[in-house]
Amino acid sequence: MIPVIVVHGGAGHISEERVELSRQGVREAVLHGYRILQRGGTALDAVEEAVVQMENNPVFNAGRGSVLNELGDIEMDAIIMDGKTLNSGAVSAVRRIANPIKLSRLVMEKTNHVCLTGHGASRFAKAMGIPEVPEEFLKTDYSRMRWKKNLPPGSNPVQCQMGKMGTVGAVAIDAEGNVASATSTGGRLNKMVGRVGDTACVGCGAYADNYVGAASPTGCGEEIMKVTLCRLILFHMEQGKSPKEASDIALAYMFERVQGFGGVVVLDKTGDWAARFNSKQMSWAAAKDDQLYNGLYKDELLSMPISKT
Repeated sequence: MIPVIVVHGGAGHISEERVELSRQGVREAVLHGYRILQRGGTALDAVEEAVVQMENNPVFNAGRGSVLNELGDIEMDAIIMDGKTLNSGAVSAVRRIANPIKLSRLVMEKTNHVCLTGHGASRFAKAMGIPEVPEEFLKTDYSRMRWKKNLPPGSNPVQCQMGKMGTVGAVAIDAEGNVASATSTGGRLNKMVGRVGDTACVGCGAYADNYVGAASPTGCGEEIMKVTLCRLILFHMEQGKSPKEASDIALAYMFERVQGFGGVVVLDKTGDWAARFNSKQMSWAAAKDDQLYNGLYKDELLSMPISKT
């Protein structure tokens, strides 16, 4: 099997001053994941590493750079799924963790559970030796500005949310034909304390099955949950649709039924892949056959060779 990895850095409206930063961020993330696949590494390792890179990048709404909740605090969700076994691990409403995706993988591999939340996830992180970081380290001037802007009565956090959807995710297939998916987010801008969106939910925030393929979404979490977007896409792929066709059908259904905006990165068990969205923009990048692809606007497809060094 020819290894493939596809990542996204969030759907919505990306301001002009952040366009190139977003492009660069997804390109760097996909290359980190692709290097793992080139060395014979697993799809799980590749998607985890790609997401870690984006969690560490303050441009994105995940890890450092996450949006703030109504009290000005950060609560993050993440999920990872193994298409070989259908095992998955997730965390929700976690605080003071630099890389929630790493904690999610430990949930998958070190517990009998699928998801840990809040205080329980923090206790588990401590038991696993994952250090807490100061919450101020995770906050950026940009996230503070947007939080304050949406505090006054009459402000519209939902509308402003489209200014920084920045949820990050990745899907991959390795040389053994195993697929994996991973997603991480800070959630919705000025959300209620304790809110959990689609990311931590299997079939909504991620899905991977060696028999079909893998998907990772970004966008309006509540609407993604209502249509179980990732599993819906794989359902259409099971019916013979390509990743592109299945994604477009599912996104159109989400908009028709619940007026949901968002995007997805998807691949099937043969390595065919797609990056599709019904929002204004979505930053994404893919690597296959030593070629790097990326885009941000509708139907944009840029490509360049990947250096052998």
